[in-house]
Amino acid sequence: MNLANKITIVRVLLIPLYLVFALTNLPNGQYISAAIFIIATLTDTLDGYIARSRNQITDFGKFMDPLADKLLVMAALIALVDKGRIHAIIPIIILTREFLITGLRSLAASKGVVIAASWWGKLKTVTQMIALILLMIGNFPFRDLNIPMDNIMLYIATVVTIISGYDYIVKNIHVFGKEL
Repeated sequence: MNLANKITIVRVLLIPLYLVFALTNLPNGQYISAAIFIIATLTDTLDGYIARSRNQITDFGKFMDPLADKLLVMAALIALVDKGRIHAIIPIIILTREFLITGLRSLAASKGVVIAASWWGKLKTVTQMIALILLMIGNFPFRDLNIPMDNIMLYIATVVTIISGYDYIVKNIHVFGKEL
């Protein structure tokens, strides 16, 4: 197993640790969980960089890396709903998009077509991560300025998520063939 794949596995293993601090009332738990989430998010960039720079892209990595990302985001969204920080409709929208695009990618792969990450997909990931981190840390430092940046970023992330999903489907509608 190469280094990039080991880093991906570490990201998955960080998820339960994140949840322990996110869902309990331990002192400074929200900040510790946010730090764990940030570290896990950074490992996504790191493992991709290592895999590409060392020419160590594997089928395991192609499968596990996006799965690890989705598990991390789902864990954060569910924890934030549990804590009453966000309404459940936001995770429903985000997770629906994730399942739709994962299904589209699976169908494409079964036909020998690779659907690469788009600019919208990358923007979706960045806006989601920023929104989730701001929500985890109680909108610091924007709360002192009375700016609801956590909610603003959450709405931006949700809109970008919808646009990204639409973009993937429109650009790859041919994958469905004559079934439509």
